[in-house]
Order: sequence, then C-alpha cells, then structure tokens
Amino acid sequence: MTSVALITEPNLDAPDPFYEALIETHRDMDEAQSHALNARLVLLLANHIGRQDVLLAALKAARDSGR
Repeated sequence: MTSVALITEPNLDAPDPFYEALIETHRDMDEAQSHALNARLVLLLANHIGRQDVLLAALKAARDSGR
C-alpha cells in the first residue's frame, strides 16, 4: 500500500456542534439501531472519500489507535 497523508490532527470546522449532532442522531435508538446507523454513516463517508488508499489508511489508523 502506498503511503497516504491521512489527516489525523483536528480538522473539523465546528467539532463540538458536530459531536452534539452525532449524539442527537443516536438518541432513542437501541444498541442494534445505533450500530446500524454507525455502519451506514461509515459507508456514506467512505463513498464520499472514494479513494481506497485513504480508506485503508483510515481503517488502519482507527484500529491502531484503539490498542
């Protein structure tokens, strides 16, 4: 895999309002519905990004950051 310059430092215009909207989107959902929403969100954002190399780098970074 080619090295990708994945943006990992804060880069959101309005992180707090986005986080609040994300939490609100999950309001009144059970765990299965919440997981399904997260899966749909990931796929929508992956489609928007569209580049396999960037997506693979993001998957690796997300997995590595949880260890």
